[in-house]
This record gives sequence, structure tokens and C-alpha cells, in this order.
Amino acid sequence: MFEPRNPDYSSKINASFAKQSVMATFGMTLLKLTPGQVEIAMTKAKNMTQQQGFVHGGVLTTGLDSACGYAALTLAPENCEVLTVELKTSFFAPARQDKIIFIGTVLKPGRRAIFTEGEAFGINGSSRVLLAKISATMTYVELG
Repeated sequence: MFEPRNPDYSSKINASFAKQSVMATFGMTLLKLTPGQVEIAMTKAKNMTQQQGFVHGGVLTTGLDSACGYAALTLAPENCEVLTVELKTSFFAPARQDKIIFIGTVLKPGRRAIFTEGEAFGINGSSRVLLAKISATMTYVELG
């Protein structure tokens, strides 16, 4: 378990999430915030599918990147934001489910580099299907 450096990280993340128009475009919502981990939910819509009707890989990567970024932000100093430095997404199954959950987790927070991983699950009733995983490195950027 990690200790947040900003005791009000939850308010900061909720405000940031509300300003991020891509989250609204894809209908993504915050489900859970804990130090070092974030969960985001999305419901499939026609405007986010590719030619076979599956959720597009870019949409999945966007959800995973955001979940990992916000997981890193839970541990950021109060005067910092987070930016992605690099990422790699691996896809395991077509995203045909109507509900998708993105879980971002901090593996190792450093002073400048924060190593994260994320998983996207398609939800169908009570079953979960692993759709994709991401490995992403974040960095802190001072505001001001």
C-alpha cells in the first residue's frame, strides 16, 4: 500500500476527471480511487466501435492510459500533475461486451518516473473477460 503525498488527492482527481473532455466523449466514469489504484467504467456505444463492432483498441488504450495516469496522480505531490512518458498495450480478446472496467495500478512510484500497469475487463453479467493490458510510465510535472 502506498501513502499519498497530497491528503486531498480525491478532490483533485475528481476535478481533473470532470475537465477531461475525452472521458465525457467516451462516457467514462470514475468508480474507485485508492492510493495507487484507480478504476474507471465505460459503457459501449456505436461511436467507439471499429468495423466489426468491437470497441476500438484506441478507446481501450485511452481508458487504460487514463486509469494508470490517475493511479499515479493519487500519489503525486500537491503541486504536480502527471503525464504519460511511454506505454505499451497488449490486446487479448475482442471488446464485444457492453460494459468495460479499466483498472490502473502503480507498481513503483519514483521521484520522477512512476511505473504503472493497467487491465481492461469486459463485463458480461457476473463474468469478466480480460481484454487488454497496458504497461505505462508516467512522470510528474510541476504546475505553475
